[in-house]
Amino acid sequence: MPRPRTPQPPVLLRAARLLDVDKGVYVTPGELLVEGERITKVSPASLPEGTVVVDLGELTLLPGLMDMEVNLLLGGPDHRSPLVAVQDDPAVRTLRAVANARRTLRAGFTTVRNLGLFIQTGGLLLDVALQKAIDHGWIDGPRVIPAGHAITPTGGHLDPTMFQAFAPHVLPLTVEEGIANGVDEVRKAVRYQIKHGARVIKVCASNGVMSHTGPAGAQQYSDEELRAIVDEAHRAGRKVAAHCMGEQAVRAALDAGIDCVEHGFLTSGATLDLMAERGTFLVATTSLADDMDLSQADPGLQAKAAEVFPRARATISEAVRRGVRVACGSDAPAIPHGRNAKELVALVNRGMSPLDAIRAATTVSADLVDVDDRGRLDAGLLADVIAVPGDPLSDITVTTDVRYVMKGGQVHRDDTAAA
Repeated sequence: MPRPRTPQPPVLLRAARLLDVDKGVYVTPGELLVEGERITKVSPASLPEGTVVVDLGELTLLPGLMDMEVNLLLGGPDHRSPLVAVQDDPAVRTLRAVANARRTLRAGFTTVRNLGLFIQTGGLLLDVALQKAIDHGWIDGPRVIPAGHAITPTGGHLDPTMFQAFAPHVLPLTVEEGIANGVDEVRKAVRYQIKHGARVIKVCASNGVMSHTGPAGAQQYSDEELRAIVDEAHRAGRKVAAHCMGEQAVRAALDAGIDCVEHGFLTSGATLDLMAERGTFLVATTSLADDMDLSQADPGLQAKAAEVFPRARATISEAVRRGVRVACGSDAPAIPHGRNAKELVALVNRGMSPLDAIRAATTVSADLVDVDDRGRLDAGLLADVIAVPGDPLSDITVTTDVRYVMKGGQVHRDDTAAA
């Protein structure tokens, strides 16, 4: 059970404006009454006795943002780790995740999906452990929706060989750790993640840009394997997020019934139309096409990125134009942890309105993860609230300058004294 919290007096948050995400209009002045973990009133006419008033001045109140693709176990304030893969053991990764979780929360992201370990852990699901520590109040961080280990075939994207082209027998992973071949093994791998706490299943349906083992977007799992993964996940009430870039692989994933395509960089207009028709979510991770640091990457991978990223930018613009349900996902640490809101800026650069970019990180993401207790500022919902300077509907870049963060009624950042 979570640690008992010391009772707090009611808090009235007051700011220049509050964004009604559903209507796309401002409530001015913006006022929220928070009691315990939840919002109880918007623009209250009267206040309970003992209410503490927090005046945020000219800031704008927004719902806590959501990032649908991160890996808190990797990276840090930049893209890289000072350790190589064989030094970066599970204990170190978990401790680093503590810092990354705090950094992400302070950036205004109060809910994240942690999409897939691809390391030796002895079968431990490190992101599930991280989620529990945050939920118990032992450490600060966003609400984590863990995937456990990503499911991928031998030599596939997120097999540890993909980054460094390791020699045989270096960092071999077990089926429980996500390397699974054939229908029986993929079923076992999915069942293991679910047994030990995964709330979403991540599968690598195609190769990737940063993979040594084939062209970007090439389909990796057979149609039968993909269907088995989806069948196992759906029977257990879990959605499936598919790392997927190429046209054939995206089509196969859609036919298998996956719920969410990650990246989708090389997808045709016809397939994007099919995704829009079916309501399949796309987590575009489009900011990495602008800002991913490739300076230390193998020259072959740099060349692959130089070919793929311009096509990726055009594809995401097409997805926006064709009405695909795009949810916010940064793929941090491809974008450094704490700079997650660069994804909102990139979505606007691809043709989204600022309001729709904010919705991608609030209401659309809430729909993707099947929660109705966040993503808006309304009575009865969790008090996940952030404040930014200026008008995000005219300048989306202000979301990269979060000044105040409240999660579940607890304040995790307050820079308003200096604002």
